[in-house]
Amino acid sequence: MELFYVSLLSLFILLVSISLHFLFYKNKPSTGTGAPLPPGKTGWPFVGESLEFLSTGWKGHPEKFIFDRISKYSSHVFKTHLLGEQAAVFCGASGNKFLFSNENKLVQAWWPSSVDKVFPSSSQTSSSKEEAIKMRKMLPNFFKPEALQRYVGIMDHIAQRHFADGWENKDEIVVFPLAKNYTFWLACRLFLSVEDPHHVDKFAEPFNLLASGLISIPIDLPGTPFNKAIKASNFIRKELVLIIKQRKIDLAEGKASPTQDILSHMLLTSDENGKFMHELDIADKILGLLIGGHDTASSACAFIVKYLAELPEIYDGVYKEQMEIANSKKAGELLNWDDIQKMKYSWNVACEVLRLAPPLQGAFREALSDFVFNGFSIPKGWKIYWSANSTHINPEVFPDPKKFDPSRFEGTGPAPYTFVPFGGGPRMCPGKEYARLEILVFMHHLVKRFKWQKIIPDEKIVVNPMPIPAKGLPVRLYPHKA
Repeated sequence: MELFYVSLLSLFILLVSISLHFLFYKNKPSTGTGAPLPPGKTGWPFVGESLEFLSTGWKGHPEKFIFDRISKYSSHVFKTHLLGEQAAVFCGASGNKFLFSNENKLVQAWWPSSVDKVFPSSSQTSSSKEEAIKMRKMLPNFFKPEALQRYVGIMDHIAQRHFADGWENKDEIVVFPLAKNYTFWLACRLFLSVEDPHHVDKFAEPFNLLASGLISIPIDLPGTPFNKAIKASNFIRKELVLIIKQRKIDLAEGKASPTQDILSHMLLTSDENGKFMHELDIADKILGLLIGGHDTASSACAFIVKYLAELPEIYDGVYKEQMEIANSKKAGELLNWDDIQKMKYSWNVACEVLRLAPPLQGAFREALSDFVFNGFSIPKGWKIYWSANSTHINPEVFPDPKKFDPSRFEGTGPAPYTFVPFGGGPRMCPGKEYARLEILVFMHHLVKRFKWQKIIPDEKIVVNPMPIPAKGLPVRLYPHKA
């Protein structure tokens, strides 16, 4: 039966790939620049090199796809065929700088069609790109320093509850699910004012299904990750609409504050034409925020636990810094903005984790017109992929790149466009500072309470689409004696 299902799945992959071929690949690109196309191959008929691109991540070495081709073609730009699209891969700081500097000039953001199917816009004329632009205009008020300062105490409060519920009085725990619980709980509280753990848990599993199927082969058959992601998205959207309707009532009756969270802001903010967002529009945007607001940070938190377990001297440095802060606080006093600013070594450690295990492996852009880069022509409509690993673990950029060395981030830190876990340019992740806060608050409570030991010393890491420990990173806890 299992063999039959695998055969059926393979057949559908072939059929979908053929459809994508006729949709996107029937015409060879032409360009008037006169420059040659980048070196490279488009891989197998129809499927291109998508399976190799994805499978190197599943095997735990996503950089292999990139570095093998850099070496083969002796070029930091090469062509390929990914996710049904003719594509060029830009590698290195110069490629990052070019793409980040030419956002909405020569290139624009692009997502696979599967993303629009999982996040269908309630507006028939809109797209995920347009919705993202609108969202970026709305977010700065919530992620600027004066707003973030208000969040530190809330994050500390949630972190205390999280560690009390999930970690304390346990001999062994599995880190990754707990890290996801922590960051998701924070996102629910700060974006929606949903704090009750049971209410948060109702969303958690559908969100896991959504995240794992978001960038997957778009086969909408029962049991496939893509199908599960669509069903999960629909379920969450309905639940969010219920919360939105109740918030409207609470705002009208004075039971909710206009400034308490992003949801209130969305409900009370009109566009330039005086129109307010539809409930489904708000649900879509909150859905995207909740995904972005917790998934990447949970990966970072899990890998911090992994590296601190493996490197006792790094742990000792973080512990020393965090205990100085803890010992300066009165009983029951919450962390504040000034405390976060003192966590310099801890943040250097977190940055080194983000370098070695970037949650965002890279991202796609689309060429808005023909242009030339590094002597090669990129035709209009081609998709362009930039890879964090092309600089993060490049020995020319970071000497001895596999060595864990937080001192790389002292002083002025790495050269521009080489450390890109949050992207760059106009599309730099707007939640970068928010992520810094939630990661540092997590580190504070983690080392203040425990030392720990990995139960599986050589646990495999898989990337799908973010790096995660294959078994969730089980550890044995050793609480500090009071």
